[in-house]
Amino acid sequence: MTDIPEDDDFESETAAEAEPDAEARAGLIAAIDWADAGKAETGDLVGADLIAALVKRLPNQPGVYRMMSEDGEVLYVGKARSLKKRVSSYARLGGHTQRIARMIRATRQMEFVLTRTETEALLLEANLIKRLKPRFNVLMRDDKSFPYILVTDDHSAPAIVKHRGARSRKGSYFGPFASAGAVDRTINALQRAFLIRTCTDSVFESRSRPCLLHQIKRCAGPCTNEIPEADYRALVSEAKAFLSGKSGQVKQSMANQMAAASDDLDFERAALFRDRLAALSHIQSHQGINPQGVEEADVFAIHQEGGLTCVQVFFFRTGQNWGNRAYFPKADPSLEPGEVLGAFLSQFYDDKPAPRLVLLPERLEDAALLAEALAVRAGRKVRIEVPARGEKRDLVDHATSNAREALGRRLAETSSQARLLEGLRETFGLERTPRRIEVYDNSHIMGTNAVGAMIVAGPEGFVKGQYRKFNIKSTDITPGDDFGMMKEVMTRRFSRLMKEHGDEAPGAVELDDAHTKAAGDEIEAEDAADLPFPAWPDLVLIDGGKGQISAVRSILSELGIAEKVVTIGVAKGVDRDAGRERFVTGAKEPFSLPPRDPVLYFVQRLRDEAHRFAIGSHRARRKKEMVKNPLDEIAGIGPSRKRALLHHFGTAKAVSRAGLTDLTEVEGISEAMARQIYEHFHEGRG
Repeated sequence: MTDIPEDDDFESETAAEAEPDAEARAGLIAAIDWADAGKAETGDLVGADLIAALVKRLPNQPGVYRMMSEDGEVLYVGKARSLKKRVSSYARLGGHTQRIARMIRATRQMEFVLTRTETEALLLEANLIKRLKPRFNVLMRDDKSFPYILVTDDHSAPAIVKHRGARSRKGSYFGPFASAGAVDRTINALQRAFLIRTCTDSVFESRSRPCLLHQIKRCAGPCTNEIPEADYRALVSEAKAFLSGKSGQVKQSMANQMAAASDDLDFERAALFRDRLAALSHIQSHQGINPQGVEEADVFAIHQEGGLTCVQVFFFRTGQNWGNRAYFPKADPSLEPGEVLGAFLSQFYDDKPAPRLVLLPERLEDAALLAEALAVRAGRKVRIEVPARGEKRDLVDHATSNAREALGRRLAETSSQARLLEGLRETFGLERTPRRIEVYDNSHIMGTNAVGAMIVAGPEGFVKGQYRKFNIKSTDITPGDDFGMMKEVMTRRFSRLMKEHGDEAPGAVELDDAHTKAAGDEIEAEDAADLPFPAWPDLVLIDGGKGQISAVRSILSELGIAEKVVTIGVAKGVDRDAGRERFVTGAKEPFSLPPRDPVLYFVQRLRDEAHRFAIGSHRARRKKEMVKNPLDEIAGIGPSRKRALLHHFGTAKAVSRAGLTDLTEVEGISEAMARQIYEHFHEGRG
């Protein structure tokens, strides 16, 4: 299950992981220091007039500029070879697209940063766009890091594990893979082929006999010395060689050993090599296209239709296809494919090294600059090519076909989602079509490990980056009190929402003066597309009936926002049958929808997703409690001392029974620490 921030860490994962000083990282010169006199000159100016006044003081140097609204929201981030020439183009009164004209009118202030080179400006621009998410830029809209396979090198018996995030652990990294599923399938096959362990170091240290994976021939059993250390290291080397692209050599070596074992009439050993060869063949057979002439490359393709854009990426490493992923960046429909793809690429490689070769379907205006920037980040040469024929062109065409099909599916889903949201507005008498729907549910077993869950849906479906889980903390709640749990969840959720975003009416939007709408007017589609995803919900669905809704409304009343948040309860129908749900609103008596109503199916899907997420969060918390080691409760016992104790005594239970003298014999355990451990387990005993 994807890790979801808890309420205590409500900020988005992207913001939490953003680099603290992107400008310093890019090695930039200081920002322009506007004097008070300069501010006075432009104090009352807005839009093009403001920009024209600022241009007079800009140098002919490369840099990055930010256009901002009156409240400090960053509207647009751009780079320039010459700040003076680039920014002056915005001061013209005509010749702009509608999108650019709206952006200029909304500009109330600007900031500038000088850079030494245009390459530095490109790197900084990409970093700022990903971090600030300006609504007039092309946005990648997917900050999830790619998974890698890590063969550890910080233990006497290396393990093979899935890895995301910073490469802080010592070992060999192979990837990126397009999805966690692709990594899991590959690791599963590598286990059968090379018998490398996948357990954690703490589990490894605590084993006294081989686990089930050894019994079913998926691990060599180094934890209990079922295999000599040198032989296990040889298996690890073979696995690294296979992942490094030497699959042919590894398979040939296995085939030779199988033949030798067969000649020696050691048929059991020959069968082992046969199974390992089959596992390697299984990996390669499930990778689709495996080009002969492309060792390491990312293949991009782009397709635009119906106002949406799809960018498809295929990853090839060590001559193997490690999967593909479709992206749907936020981009103005008036932009050409090359403009969107160029902006997308700079953001895509902002936090990951580029391969040696990047294949594109068409030439980019700043291809040379982009290649130079990617080379600076990767520390080696990066080539950007647009193949015209041959195997490389076939790869690009294949990616283009996938982009076209993925966008077709997204258009169908978006159209259907829009109709469902409009149906939801009509069915429940909402003032406007909801852009953000929040659904809440609780999960517990007899009141233990209670968890509240919130899922979010919008015009493009489920917005999983906005999901939140709430570990129920109150000690005053009676175990199993669903009303009490819901009160705590809603209090924490909306108290924080008010603190971070104020108590303005949910869904309210502010457009520039030229686009201000009269009360009740609909926002144009192109204007709505520029708006950020709202923080306040237009509709809150609660899994429950009158009791839950009353509890929720009492909390909202205490917070003074009861009239601003539309809440609807979804109560299970007679005999808890799906299709017979009762809807509880404040406007009228509880009612049901016809069994085949599309809106009913939509609400059921929302409720089921909230139920799934709540149960998954509860199981994760319960599992964490179940595997909790008693040694974790002792202050001063970190991973190293814990490992030393388990290695010496075997189990935590044996540690609890040990005497003071025995504890002091453990490496790294002083007399004071030994006494602390002893007293922890013997406190209160006669």
